[in-house]
Amino acid sequence: MAGPLALVGGDELNPGNEPQDRLIVAAAGDGPAYIIATAAARHRPHLAVEHARRWFAGLGLDVEELPLRTKAQARSDEATALAAEGRFFYMVGGDPGIVPSVLSGSPVWDAIVEAWRGGAALAGSSAGAMAMGRWTLVRGRFPGDRERSARDALGLVPDVAVLPHFGSFGREWVPSALAAVDSCDAILLGIDERAAAVWSGGAWRAMGDGGVTVITIEGERRFETGEAVEGLPAPLGSS
Repeated sequence: MAGPLALVGGDELNPGNEPQDRLIVAAAGDGPAYIIATAAARHRPHLAVEHARRWFAGLGLDVEELPLRTKAQARSDEATALAAEGRFFYMVGGDPGIVPSVLSGSPVWDAIVEAWRGGAALAGSSAGAMAMGRWTLVRGRFPGDRERSARDALGLVPDVAVLPHFGSFGREWVPSALAAVDSCDAILLGIDERAAAVWSGGAWRAMGDGGVTVITIEGERRFETGEAVEGLPAPLGSS
């Protein structure tokens, strides 16, 4: 059976994230636990890794970086072998365009997914969460622009585009995101900072310090922490 999958809305590795992080830490057991800083590759990734180490140490888990900052690393035999033995994978936030570019079609991503389907914990925050859907949303014309365009993501959660930081600026992306994905089956998943949509035990649930909003062309519905989240497809290969 697949392990838990946590899609976090941002401001990860800070207070408020304990519910979802404790759940994925419990799933790690005593196997290797990895931080993936692909999304932060252009923005001092070593700081993200050190932050993660401190945070998860406080929850009783020792983590190391699985080095996947480049396409070459994502296709290396060494990284693939490490991923195959991993029991915990956490993808930090950063640039939403980098993660699919580096990991899509790579043997290391295949190994991560196979480990997750075998019971390992898998999580992503902000850009890391965005990469899990069918599409990731990237900036339009200039930094800070509300307009978003869609690129193919890793596709673990079908028909979904994640809008992180939904309680702050993510909601502003909704009009352009609906237009960009150009599919009547598309689902926008708005996730507040320090909140998460978590797949565990065959269902989605909202966790953390905030809520989750499911948006389609027919409207939207918000789910508060602790509630089952309806309207989201199961991750591929989760059963």
